[in-house]
Amino acid sequence: MPIRHFAASQTEQDFSLNFGIRSIVNLLAGKDMVQELHRHDFFYILVLEKGAGHHEIDFSPYPVSDHAVFFMRPGQVHQLLLKAESRGYLIHFNEAFYALHDKNSNQLLAKVSHVNHYQLTAERFQKILMILTDAFQEYSNKQERYQEVIKANMKILFIELFRQHQGKALTPVNLYMQEMLEKFLTLLEIHVFEHKQVSQYAELLNLSTYQLNTIAKTMLGKTCSKLIDEYMILEAKRCLLATSGQVNQIAYHLGYEDVSYFIRFFKKHTGFSPESFRQNFS
Repeated sequence: MPIRHFAASQTEQDFSLNFGIRSIVNLLAGKDMVQELHRHDFFYILVLEKGAGHHEIDFSPYPVSDHAVFFMRPGQVHQLLLKAESRGYLIHFNEAFYALHDKNSNQLLAKVSHVNHYQLTAERFQKILMILTDAFQEYSNKQERYQEVIKANMKILFIELFRQHQGKALTPVNLYMQEMLEKFLTLLEIHVFEHKQVSQYAELLNLSTYQLNTIAKTMLGKTCSKLIDEYMILEAKRCLLATSGQVNQIAYHLGYEDVSYFIRFFKKHTGFSPESFRQNFS
């Protein structure tokens, strides 16, 4: 599977190496966009004022429709068919876009990027569209201190998406539990190949295993073990469809020294052996 890269720079003069925004109308130029399965090493936001087609993110299908926002994190895989009549904006930026000291913006980004699909009302979408139209004009014109304006616009976008997600919650959100869950999910993405035990993550978070499991079950209705297993299966699927590596190579890459155990684990959770999965879905 191709990996699409985005260069990085820490200097304001090279802002375009960290951030980009494009008009979908200009990008499509009257033709359908067909992107086969691939992954990015950057954040990718597809904002559709008008949309038609098909979008699959980490092997889950999502409807492509008007007033939709798709938000993908680095490492996620997706394939996209975007019909020629679609319009909106495509935004991409890397982790250097926000300076490491901007803790508030990074926390907000972590929250909103864990939701891959937002379906907005026409009214809320118009507010987002105005924000991004301004960001697009700033990016195109590059007047003095345009970088600051774009960063401010992006932060407002993230706040609007956060409000959209919070508005769907049926019960009040426990902010402490939400913060701990987000930290756990971030650690999971970083360390899952070497850490597969709940106790290891609990120790990193200075929590007991019981506390961490309680947070996961309260917030997501799943145990931490189940979340770890789900992430491992997802990454195994990515590797099987993304590479031509042999099953034993993939098993070692994922941190399994016992290849037969990995094969049993994969079949238990998917109903397919790794080879059968590759043959049936590639």
